[in-house]
Amino acid sequence: MKNLTHIIKNEWRTLLRGKWVAGYALIFLVLTDSLLRFGGGGAETLLSLSNVMLLFVPLVSMIYGILYIYQSREFVELLLIQPVNRSVLYWGLFLGISTPLMAAFMLGAALPLGWHGILMLDGASSFLVLALGGVLTLIFASLGFVLGLMFYEDRIKGFGFTIVIWLFLAILYDGLVLMLVFAFGQYPLERFVIAVSMLNPIDLARILVMLEFDISALMGYTGAVFSRFFGSATGSLTAAGMLGIWLAVPMWWGLRVFKRKDF
Repeated sequence: MKNLTHIIKNEWRTLLRGKWVAGYALIFLVLTDSLLRFGGGGAETLLSLSNVMLLFVPLVSMIYGILYIYQSREFVELLLIQPVNRSVLYWGLFLGISTPLMAAFMLGAALPLGWHGILMLDGASSFLVLALGGVLTLIFASLGFVLGLMFYEDRIKGFGFTIVIWLFLAILYDGLVLMLVFAFGQYPLERFVIAVSMLNPIDLARILVMLEFDISALMGYTGAVFSRFFGSATGSLTAAGMLGIWLAVPMWWGLRVFKRKDF
């Protein structure tokens, strides 16, 4: 535990000196404040913020995760020759870079919501959007770690897979599902669509936002089907549970690759 805490604190100090995380928080602070001033406030702003969050947070988190693995190669190899357990080292490095990134998003978005009074008026909805941004940060930062470790010697391929995965999950996924529905519309596909939606953490976060604001028609085909099939309460619990699985699996996978990696 002492080694884990020391590694995490060291990563926090490094990030704060670089001021990159502060800039990330400032982007969301300015963006959220602008949306509140010019977007009508309340639920409209939270929906706009969630749409930006669903696109921007996964991309930044994945790139930051893989970039850290590549830029800290010598540092990681130096720590590996020290009497530090590999599991402890992995969790220290991962939590050391992902938690400040998560806090930057949540703080940057929460401050304008607080001083404009949205946290008081729509506290549950605001907390949901902030929490989903934090969870997506952890999921995609861990995916970035996995890609960085898997393509440790080939940075171009690692960054290529990062962009392709983000593009597929964030932009193309729902469109491809809709194309399949149109192509095989004569068959009962609702269960298939629900199963497919669980394979995309961004879609799961979108579904939770949709169920909170009851706007299935505006949040994509998979979200509409999910809402009709499960209903609000059961759908929220199912989506949240699957998002929890998505949170655990990449972290476990990254730890497994890290422990077996021959640096």
